[in-house]
Amino acid sequence: MTTGESLPGSEKVRRLQTVLHAKAKEEPDRRFHALIDKVWREDLLAEAWRRVRRNGGAAGVDGESFTDIESYGVGRWLGELARELKDGTYTPKPVRQVLIPKKQPGKFRPLGIPCIRDRVAQASALLVLEPIFEADLQPEQHAYRPGRSAHDAVERVVRLLRRGHNEVVDCDLSNYFGEIPHAELLKSFARRIRDGRMLKLIKAWLEMPVEEDDGKGGKRRTNRARKERKGTPQGAPISPLASNLYMRRFILGWKALGYARRFRSEIVNYADDLCVLGKAPAAEMLAAVERLMAGLKLPVNERKTRCLRCPEDKFDFLGYRIGRIHRPTGKGSYIDIMD
Repeated sequence: MTTGESLPGSEKVRRLQTVLHAKAKEEPDRRFHALIDKVWREDLLAEAWRRVRRNGGAAGVDGESFTDIESYGVGRWLGELARELKDGTYTPKPVRQVLIPKKQPGKFRPLGIPCIRDRVAQASALLVLEPIFEADLQPEQHAYRPGRSAHDAVERVVRLLRRGHNEVVDCDLSNYFGEIPHAELLKSFARRIRDGRMLKLIKAWLEMPVEEDDGKGGKRRTNRARKERKGTPQGAPISPLASNLYMRRFILGWKALGYARRFRSEIVNYADDLCVLGKAPAAEMLAAVERLMAGLKLPVNERKTRCLRCPEDKFDFLGYRIGRIHRPTGKGSYIDIMD
């Protein structure tokens, strides 16, 4: 029988992930103690490097590029990062912020670009954390998960509409990633993690300063995240897991408070996009959404959030138009994704 030591690095990582996921699934109340020592493991850092390198992207504030690292020697570079993580001298550097234009003229979305060393460190931690928390994420959640996609979420919306869940709250959250409160988010992490050094590392990543243009040809550094104790930078590898963990609170609260049963409703979620489909008036469901989101300190964008009834009203979800389609024969219609 092949021993763990003789397995290729990527296979050893998959075996570790399988074990972590199985333990988390079998024991919903289990808290994991020794995790941080896995983050600096040679095989995990090597796999994290491969993933970050495959994703590509620009350099961070230190200007260090993938080519620089490869010229220096990837193994040597990873070894130094491992030593910093192990001896506790690792400190994340500021995130370089760029503004990505939105469809609306004059509107921009901030994107954070961590340094490559921080992206690799986060990716290594995620190799350990994701299989644990995947066991806890809800079926309503479709983003950043293996075997799930945005199209799956849209198809779920269509199936619910066809089953008579025609009252819809098309909910828009104002700056979801930027508003997630750190204290509550860290509680979500700590529900499964008892390793203090791992939690400290996650907190440090949430509080990374931001470097941006000052509008005068120079740079300025701010730390809104630490000052206001909220937000997870879009573009950081840890951000998708953080966003899923916090959205899980809303979904569990919706069920625990009886809204799912009372409104005969179901939620479909993809990252910060959210639909509630039910058989009670959409306005009543929206009021419940707003109460629950207020408790989670997440503001609902009143201007963009809609109450509607489909198929009488068409709506867009994740870039797809959903509504009534008339059959070519002229006999009847059905609800589906529209061209």
